Amino acid sequence: VLPLVLGVAMFFQQKLTPTTGLDKTQAKMMLLMPVVFTVLMLTLPAGMVLYMLTNTVISIGQQQWLNKRLA
Repeated sequence: VLPLVLGVAMFFQQKLTPTTGLDKTQAKMMLLMPVVFTVLMLTLPAGMVLYMLTNTVISIGQQQWLNKRLA
């Protein structure tokens, strides 16, 4: 279950992060990265996936705080 939650969180993080300067091909590849990481995380121990998930959730919170502060 953790790799799937990580994939959703990474997708949400990608949507929050501004992507100025990326062309359309790069933007599509960046949207594919959460899927790739989800597949890779299926073979790793749960502790590693939990670490990545925690880091992603903290990064999402930091990005939301930064977006509100800059607005």
